[in-house]
Amino acid sequence: MSGRFDIAVIGGGVVGLAILRRFAMAGLGCVLLERGADILSGASKGNSALLHTGFDAPPKSVELACMQAGYEEYLAIRKNFNLPLLETSAMVVAWSEEEKAKLDGIVEKAHKNGVADVRLLSQLELRIREPKLAGEALAAALVPGEHVIDPWSAPLAYARQALAHGAVIHRNAEVKVAERQDEGWLLKAGALSVEARIVINAAGLFGDHIEALARPSPFTIKPRRGQFVVFDKPAARLVRAIILPVPTERTKGVVLFRTIFGNLAIGPTAEETEEREAGSCDAATLARLKVRAIEMVPALEGVGVNAIYAGLRPATERQDYVIEALKDKNWITVAGIRSTGLTASLGIAQYVEKLYAKNFGKLPKKKPTAIWPRMPALAEHELRAYRRGGEIVCHCEWVTKGEIEAALAGELPAQDLGGLKRRTRAMMGRCQGFNCGAAVNAMLQEAQRGKA
Repeated sequence: MSGRFDIAVIGGGVVGLAILRRFAMAGLGCVLLERGADILSGASKGNSALLHTGFDAPPKSVELACMQAGYEEYLAIRKNFNLPLLETSAMVVAWSEEEKAKLDGIVEKAHKNGVADVRLLSQLELRIREPKLAGEALAAALVPGEHVIDPWSAPLAYARQALAHGAVIHRNAEVKVAERQDEGWLLKAGALSVEARIVINAAGLFGDHIEALARPSPFTIKPRRGQFVVFDKPAARLVRAIILPVPTERTKGVVLFRTIFGNLAIGPTAEETEEREAGSCDAATLARLKVRAIEMVPALEGVGVNAIYAGLRPATERQDYVIEALKDKNWITVAGIRSTGLTASLGIAQYVEKLYAKNFGKLPKKKPTAIWPRMPALAEHELRAYRRGGEIVCHCEWVTKGEIEAALAGELPAQDLGGLKRRTRAMMGRCQGFNCGAAVNAMLQEAQRGKA
């Protein structure tokens, strides 16, 4: 198998998919190579799905610029894709006099970052907005623009739009060899060979490994593990906003937030780890997270835990994203995209497009008419498929047989159980697949046999 393209993107996470979408919609021939069995199988599978304003980002950083550009583009295009938005707002809550004294600085930084609607809340205003918070909550900084989105439907939409504009996505395609040629690169991933004029390294947790194929990597991926506890659905009624901590010099702390799927979660932790394939959980940390959640919202005492999980963030030794064009190598590096990657991805794609135009030639003047694939409604507050009838397979999350069948078909079908979960919510509820797992697995295996 082989092919010749203008752009080859390495890495099928949210950032790689947003970049693929951008260049495919510009009319270039694009291919994406993902080492996993499905897209979003690396760092992107474990994000917290918060839409960030950048109010607390490092001023004048590439991260801030990309976050705010991505935020604006998501809001501008989401309805075209049928992507959800849970308008929650956020509050940076002070739990001590020392933390309360820092709120003015947080508001001032937000205003310098262009987020002008951030303001202080008195304890009375905080009580009115969040009556279930513990009495120790003294005051807060309100961030009206912070919201919750679907962690996986957005990047899946970017992938589907890229495909609709002629892009090619290869999964199970781990790039092991990159040979420099006169007019670009020859990439080899097993039996697959791809020629591309420009290579974009968006390999996330393996970004330094891929970078080493082009040059001695100037950065090292230092994976940071974040563990989460997800409470049962009744917990979501106890909190309205995203509850953020006052950061310290060492950590930003853990966040209490509603999910798009109707739960309440707390996390992430921030632990240096050597893990790159998958994040592990440990009982002691999860117990501390649950205790902290109950300290913030005492009514959580006695509410069951729906799930636990851990995500890995591809941090580097730098404090900002690592995005640069290597003009003499026909290479663009996109690395060190930490926990803000979901929000920033569309903005990162814009940034990379400008680097391309500056270093490798202008984009085609005439762009194809945009095609907008519609995503299924998975958010708890939307009109979901089960309400229109159909056989239900996963009763915890109300996932229908038709939804699973659709996720196993089309141009970008789920290729493993994780990919199927991310496309449908199946097996992600209270029983974690105990009741529906056999049926869901049988449907997956049948679909795979049909493609063999």
